[in-house]
Amino acid sequence: MKKGCPYGTHRVIEPKGVLPQPADKIDNTMEIYDNEVLIDVQTLNIDSASFTEIVRRSCDGKKPTDIDNSPEDQEKVKKTMMEIVKNAGKHKNPWTGSGGMLIGTVKEIGPAYVGDLKVGDKLATLVSLSLTPLVIEEIHEMRPGIDQVDITGQAILFQSGIYAVLPDDMPEGLALSALDVAGAPAQAAKLSKPGDTILVIGGGGKSGLLCLYEAKKRAGVTGKVICAAGSQKSEDRARKLDLADEYFHMDATDAVGMYNKIMELTDGKLCDVVINCVNIPNTEMASILSCKDDGTVYFFSMATDFTKAALGAEGVGKDVNMMVGNGYTKGHAEITLQVLREHEGIKKLFEEMYA
Repeated sequence: MKKGCPYGTHRVIEPKGVLPQPADKIDNTMEIYDNEVLIDVQTLNIDSASFTEIVRRSCDGKKPTDIDNSPEDQEKVKKTMMEIVKNAGKHKNPWTGSGGMLIGTVKEIGPAYVGDLKVGDKLATLVSLSLTPLVIEEIHEMRPGIDQVDITGQAILFQSGIYAVLPDDMPEGLALSALDVAGAPAQAAKLSKPGDTILVIGGGGKSGLLCLYEAKKRAGVTGKVICAAGSQKSEDRARKLDLADEYFHMDATDAVGMYNKIMELTDGKLCDVVINCVNIPNTEMASILSCKDDGTVYFFSMATDFTKAALGAEGVGKDVNMMVGNGYTKGHAEITLQVLREHEGIKKLFEEMYA
């Protein structure tokens, strides 16, 4: 059995010398190296920005929710996904660069692999599909509204790959939907301090709702949490769960409109922390303008253009700390699943929408 690099560089085909994530093509042969784990894949949870873009390009500009009842459009999306994996050896969206995650069952473990996994364990990978060697034999059911696709296939987890064994106190679909965005609420928990004013842009979406809960929990009674939703429907969703102090909906690409609204809601003081959870481009400046100087903007969205963010902040003279949306922070799986255990309303909503 061949020896493998902990970071999976032995799988890189081109260009040589890079890690699997930025690589254009990796080896997706399902014969494992000595420190790898082979997984029988059940479901892919595609990154929201990625799935939105795949649908848009495959189906003449449509949104994922537009193809719920269209087998013809779903076949076009399936074809695009199969082509992505065929060309790259992984599901790395060629337009957004992002991937998603998967759930499956451990089939084989290399003798040099160090960890607690056992054959038969059901797990969710917490590393991106954009670096995970993947083979899709067949795509079965597609759930466009929640970015999930059931498949027959296999994948490889590297020694460095993080994962969560699925909990036995909640449905798999529920756990998967939450773990897919686990980095966001965990970072919200770390960034939010008592007394802070915190804005969550995209607060009515999956990651946004979890971030609102953690922000409200950490900011306390002396803080203020603001939910900026993308529509009346998503605003109502967050409001019904009582997750914030202020609610409104607005196009997040309207930077000046967002700034004026936040100035109004904060008496001109702006926000200590801004968390961007949207899945569309060109929302960088709305986030930056809403933040105080020396405050923090956390871009969880994979639709973020960090050149636009950096040069845009410079262009308006904003001295803010900007964080890349790292999908991993210590304890993120545990923190996120605990939200579902603590807040019955969020759990019920996620069960209705995702489980």
